[in-house]
Amino acid sequence: MWAELLPIGRGTTAPTGTGGYHRFAWTSAELECRAWFLSEAGKRGLEIEQDRNGNLFAWWNPTGNSRDHAAGAGADPTTGGAVLTGSHLDSVPGGGAFDGPLGVVSALAAIDLMRARGVRPVRPLGVAVFAEEEGARFGVACLGSRLLSGAIDPERARGLRDADGISFGEALARDDGGWATGSALASGVLDPEGIGADEELLSRIGCFVELHVEQGRAMDVPVGVASAIWPHGRWRFDFAGQGNHAGTTRLGDRRDPMLPFAHTVLEARAAAERHDSLATVGKVAVVPGGVNAIPSRVTAWLDARGPNDQAVRQTVEEIGHAAAQAAKVHGVTAGLSEESYTAVVAFNTTLRDRLVDVIGNAGSGRPPVLPTGAGHDAGILSAHLPTAMLFVRNPTGVSHAPEEYAEPEDCLAGVEALAAVLQDLACDESPGQAHDG
Repeated sequence: MWAELLPIGRGTTAPTGTGGYHRFAWTSAELECRAWFLSEAGKRGLEIEQDRNGNLFAWWNPTGNSRDHAAGAGADPTTGGAVLTGSHLDSVPGGGAFDGPLGVVSALAAIDLMRARGVRPVRPLGVAVFAEEEGARFGVACLGSRLLSGAIDPERARGLRDADGISFGEALARDDGGWATGSALASGVLDPEGIGADEELLSRIGCFVELHVEQGRAMDVPVGVASAIWPHGRWRFDFAGQGNHAGTTRLGDRRDPMLPFAHTVLEARAAAERHDSLATVGKVAVVPGGVNAIPSRVTAWLDARGPNDQAVRQTVEEIGHAAAQAAKVHGVTAGLSEESYTAVVAFNTTLRDRLVDVIGNAGSGRPPVLPTGAGHDAGILSAHLPTAMLFVRNPTGVSHAPEEYAEPEDCLAGVEALAAVLQDLACDESPGQAHDG
């Protein structure tokens, strides 16, 4: 499976030219990945479902139809419903091979392993592929799970636009041919007016366990368990000045938005150091973008994260204040808007501890429990149902870049751990009975 998925969306033809992956949501590479997933699910006889937001689900339910196994009308969904795993298949520009796909491939491999061992779940077991997790195309991370859970307004989501001006709603309605399967699911075609929260689908899910490559270098064993996700968000800065000729406009006559932008980038680093947080400006758009032209507008995106909400908020507040002051000095207007924010997520402790015990009892030793600064669909869904995460060791410590890596032996250990966890949960009538995450 890994060998089949590996070439899709990779190479120097990507706009980044890094040789990494370029699998933006609802583009040819990501749709080809969706077609691959549907093919693999079909080979296993799994029941395929696409929700109204473009998230894909492949269900294994030996006891009947997955739609018939809800938690029960009005009942606490943490005491019933399906066991869900999976991740995403889209990437950041120039990203690595493991972020997202490892969780999907491992989930399918875990089902194979369970079947080979004669396991027969008493609860439906699903593999999810969430849409636009990275937010690389439309700017809002975990967009599929946010829509599913009602964490983002559908009208706002429909209006999100990519770098080419294509709205999210327009992308959903496009017919891209089914990508090798002839399937409307693989083409991604959806009704833009139908997107939004799906309480019926959520009510069928009892818990969600996401396996993911480690995005750092904090583990010295193959598999770990997440304790929490740091608060994190994205903000947009808009600096508007006056375009002019670079060779004839005196320095004193300029209203150059690049200058307050440059000051903002430096202040982001300084503010992050003051508050023991992280702040990154990784994307910028300059208009008109000519070498011999003073820009008329600079738009930049800030990613900020930290150990607590106060640290993140204070970091962004100080960066915004510095940007406004620098803009004033240079005769430029500055605007700051929040595009997304996720508060600190403490994963369900009952489910987390259960994962630790199951993996430890499987013979590979008790896994470490550690927090992460990276956002995930598991974090978004945690407000609605018990969620947990497994990490597979990354010896390079690099993520969102081609050097992202996990040793094959560690990946196989991740499959073993995930299979043990899924077997424990799906063969039990009531996983994650306490919802305290």
